[in-house]
Amino acid sequence: MDWWKLLLPLRQIRFFPPRFIIRDPIVEGVSHAFKRGNEVAIIVYNIRNMLDLNQSFSSREIEKATPIIKKTFREIIEREQELRKDNMILIDYHYGDGFSIYVPVEDADEQRVFDVDALMSKFSIELNHALSSDEVTSQIIFDKGYMFIEKRYPVIQDAIYSARKQALAIAEKRVKSEYIEMRYEMNRIITKKNIRMFAQPIMDMMTKEIHAWEMLARGPEGTNLEMPLRLFSVARQTGNLYDLEMIVLEKTFEKIEETGCHQEIFVNFTPLTLGNKRFVADLQAHLEKFSTINPHQIIMEMTEQDTVEEKRVLIENIRKLRSLGFRFALDDTGAGYSNLYSIGEILPEIIKIDRALIQNIHESSVNESMLRGILLVAKEVGSRVVAEGIEKMEEVSVLSRHEVDFAQGYYFARPSDFTHQMVASHY
Repeated sequence: MDWWKLLLPLRQIRFFPPRFIIRDPIVEGVSHAFKRGNEVAIIVYNIRNMLDLNQSFSSREIEKATPIIKKTFREIIEREQELRKDNMILIDYHYGDGFSIYVPVEDADEQRVFDVDALMSKFSIELNHALSSDEVTSQIIFDKGYMFIEKRYPVIQDAIYSARKQALAIAEKRVKSEYIEMRYEMNRIITKKNIRMFAQPIMDMMTKEIHAWEMLARGPEGTNLEMPLRLFSVARQTGNLYDLEMIVLEKTFEKIEETGCHQEIFVNFTPLTLGNKRFVADLQAHLEKFSTINPHQIIMEMTEQDTVEEKRVLIENIRKLRSLGFRFALDDTGAGYSNLYSIGEILPEIIKIDRALIQNIHESSVNESMLRGILLVAKEVGSRVVAEGIEKMEEVSVLSRHEVDFAQGYYFARPSDFTHQMVASHY
């Protein structure tokens, strides 16, 4: 069996000196994930109060607590691992003051930021609860942060080292650290509205023509915040998420007016933004500024998350936005039970089927049965269906056989500059 299909046994885990040294299993695991087309996030948990613990407890007491921490976290990871099939999570303990985990995610969609964010919070809750019964471990305070590994580095060890250092900086929020530099860079992007809008077509399965476009944000070209996963992960962890998503909306409206596009436009919003008490008023201000925009053209695409504190506000905002003419798409359907529950709660006009269910569906009778189930649910609530992540003709054939409404993926086109795509589509 390949090594990456196992969590690293505790006996193989060793401590490192203060300078982080990449172990071959981590490098191989990240390389394997990249070859499969996945992204990889590093989540760092660092013990904030290690100095206080050393002063409050004897070295022997702390030494006895160390294996408790390792065992507890490994058990948490093993439980999560049972849900993830072959997308393995790797653990790396470093220098006695914390640990890192490496989590593969299936695509570069900015919504994956919030999957990692939710996973990090879930682990934190379980870890704190499990450690609360021991005198020493119950006193531990963890700082946490995450970052996605960049693929553009020629040497993968450098990419891992850089991402881990940035995740640690976010976790510790040290003065004069990379955290300050990332905050400065993000604030500069927000102030100058320095993002670019890409788009990917959504195809009508019956006519084989472009039905709609999904708008996708990119950071400043050539910077470490160019790709959406890093851009949105830093925005989320530095308190700039709402401002960034409102700039995406403004830039989308600008592109619609600039190109004269009359097709449907999908725009991604997190539930945190949709549930913000300011959102409806801010959106109406944008509509006044861009008077030619028709709300019926805009479909707000969201992934339901448990992290929304004011769910009542989210549902109320959805009601108000529908009254203005906006419509809603629920993303990642089929990826988990929470989204299936949300269909009945939100009643989206569009249901987007997760890439994980569509990938190689022609080889999986189980996935095809799940597709049939989602289509029945969609018919019941009056939703149209978009299948995401199409990469093969065989997948298209299965979708056509089941009369799926729309499809999106690299098989049809990769995301690229929206203006260029609109110009090209007129020729």
